[in-house]
Amino acid sequence: MTTTLAFPVLLRLIDERSTAFRAAIASAPRLDAQVPTCPEWTLFDLAQHIGEGRRDWAATVAAGPAPAKSAAQGAPAAPREREALLAWLAESTEQLVDALREAGPDRGCWTWWETSQSPQTSGAVARHQLQQMAVHTYDAQITVGAPQPLPDEVALDGVDEFLSTCVATTSAWPHKPAVVDFHASEGRSWRLSLSAGGARTTRLPGPGTKSDTAADQDPDAADASVWGTADELVLILHDRIPINSLKLDGDRRLFDQLSAWDPDE
Repeated sequence: MTTTLAFPVLLRLIDERSTAFRAAIASAPRLDAQVPTCPEWTLFDLAQHIGEGRRDWAATVAAGPAPAKSAAQGAPAAPREREALLAWLAESTEQLVDALREAGPDRGCWTWWETSQSPQTSGAVARHQLQQMAVHTYDAQITVGAPQPLPDEVALDGVDEFLSTCVATTSAWPHKPAVVDFHASEGRSWRLSLSAGGARTTRLPGPGTKSDTAADQDPDAADASVWGTADELVLILHDRIPINSLKLDGDRRLFDQLSAWDPDE
């Protein structure tokens, strides 16, 4: 059974990553610098996305179960002046964390991941929001020339969260059935199974452990595998670094097919 970070830990880490994001914005020589990992955005655009997105998710969590995402009502626009922008960003994070804390981890709410392996709850939103903040903090840091690795606990949960939320689906895999393994040097591994029934992820047993499904989790059964730190795996999953910068085994075409696959098409 997959174990995720406890809800209070998720809230603390959202706040910590948001603080790191604001530190990058504060240190930037200019806010019109292009973000290398999101070239369609300037640093100001990225900050605007972070602030507006967190406010909308705060409203969505507060609304509870609903047929559509909510939008923040009467929210001020992102200020162009730096100090005001930093204060606006801090307020955006505060609204999100307060809404999540008020809802608790088990309350239902709208999410876009209906057919994934993640529940449609505020707890799952908190988990996803942590990863959004973590990756966009990396974007801001690399823009100012000071990228930092994701904290270990964030990165390890990030691999699991991406596979179970952003990849897992009941939409048919349009290619030959395949199995792809992801191995973190910190000692955790995940298996992604792709078939006409969709995509599903499972945690592989760690060294020296056994699983009831061990027969289905033979490392030799993988059609392709990738090795790296958890931080590196998160960054390749979010297309921040090239996958060929990591150790790969098996059919490398599978990684290209995965990157190009849009289950909603």
